Amino acid sequence: MFMALLDTTIVNVALPSIRTSLDASEATLSWIISGYALAFGLALIPAGRIGDRVGHKWVFFTGLALFTLASLACGLAQNDLQLIVARVVQGLAGGMFVPAVTAVIQLMFPPSARGRAYAIMGSVIGVSTALGPIVGGLIIEAFGVENGWRLVFWVNLPIGVLALVATVFLLPGGAAIPQKAQVSRAGIDWLGLVLLSSGLVALLVPLIEGEDQGWPLWTFLTLAAGALLVVAFGAWEVRVAKRGASPLVPPHLFSHPAFTGGVVLALVYFAAFTSIFFTISILWQAGLGHTALESGLVSIPFAIGTILGASQSDRLAKRLGRTVLVVGVAFVTIGLIWIWLVMLLTTPGDLTNWHLLPPLFIAGLGSGFFIAPNVSFIVATVDRSEAGGASGVVGVMQRVGSAVGIAVIGSVFFGTLTVPGPGADALAIAFTHSATMAMAVSAGFAVLALVLVFALPKRVTSIGSAAAA
Repeated sequence: MFMALLDTTIVNVALPSIRTSLDASEATLSWIISGYALAFGLALIPAGRIGDRVGHKWVFFTGLALFTLASLACGLAQNDLQLIVARVVQGLAGGMFVPAVTAVIQLMFPPSARGRAYAIMGSVIGVSTALGPIVGGLIIEAFGVENGWRLVFWVNLPIGVLALVATVFLLPGGAAIPQKAQVSRAGIDWLGLVLLSSGLVALLVPLIEGEDQGWPLWTFLTLAAGALLVVAFGAWEVRVAKRGASPLVPPHLFSHPAFTGGVVLALVYFAAFTSIFFTISILWQAGLGHTALESGLVSIPFAIGTILGASQSDRLAKRLGRTVLVVGVAFVTIGLIWIWLVMLLTTPGDLTNWHLLPPLFIAGLGSGFFIAPNVSFIVATVDRSEAGGASGVVGVMQRVGSAVGIAVIGSVFFGTLTVPGPGADALAIAFTHSATMAMAVSAGFAVLALVLVFALPKRVTSIGSAAAA
């Protein structure tokens, strides 16, 4: 789980190096992040269903093996197209093995210990995401700009091989899990998956490529087609449900207004959260001329805050209920607005990591408070019998939010980037202006998330059971 989530952010500090090494376009930089996140999200639900049918151990093994091979391919890429394809495959593989982690926790641990196991998993998600830029910066500093970015992907190879060996000998197989017989044998809604995938890709392509291409007619037509495909997906899911089959996304979940609000919250929050270091990494290296390590070190306050917040989130959620989520999103919102103001008011050449230390720590603390318990609160808006399907939908929306956030932020960043002339000062001014605009959009996402968090129930007594909001 740590490896899969680390790869959502570790690549951020490598983007300027990739741009130089492969002569990659600006759109490519967005695809490297968004393609991974979208493929990851789309694989989650079908992978979970297949695991229910054939056993989670071997789905986990297959996904992990493919993830390791895709990491090798990313590091070997000789052009931007090869890298994008390898990243998409890596995202698909991550989406294959991550559901098995939560499924095995659910099946192996008794209810009394399950909450603690999920809290540890939530902490891993927050910490791995926060540590990504630091680890990436250290690798590039140690191995150089030209080859360092390749090692950012290859760091997965020894971990993947060791984890594969451990999977064979340590992870219980299907026969060792008595609950295996109770899992659903429902088939997978492949047409629904195709419609949803096509619709989301059709929406993302113009968002990422539009600015680079000058927004030609095809970008608007593709956006319209994407919207129609998403509508068709919704209609198909309703039809599948009426036939008594198993839809990819059960439509009746959205009969709960609080769940609908929670799903939108997951999408919007991850759009704000994931895009922070995309903006900072490009500004710090391409605009201000700092090294990848210096760029990674900027994120240390956020990482420390996330670790502290995540370590206390389970205890605070039990004591404060939904308030811990409100405080978490409020801290993230304050942090992002503070960063935006710093970028807006500080002379570009004078901007240092010390300016961003307090707001990044506050945002990290809030992110730690939010990420670990948020799924429980969203799933608690539906009936207990629907908890599994609801959890899968939330996971998908988190990854889709990451993809959409990077697509939008990348479009804003590069769409407002105009270097007035040669020299370091001109670069600093241009990139700081674009980063300021991009951070304003991230802050806007955070403000919207703060409003949406009040849709969730005030307390969670158990998964799928909540006190009235």
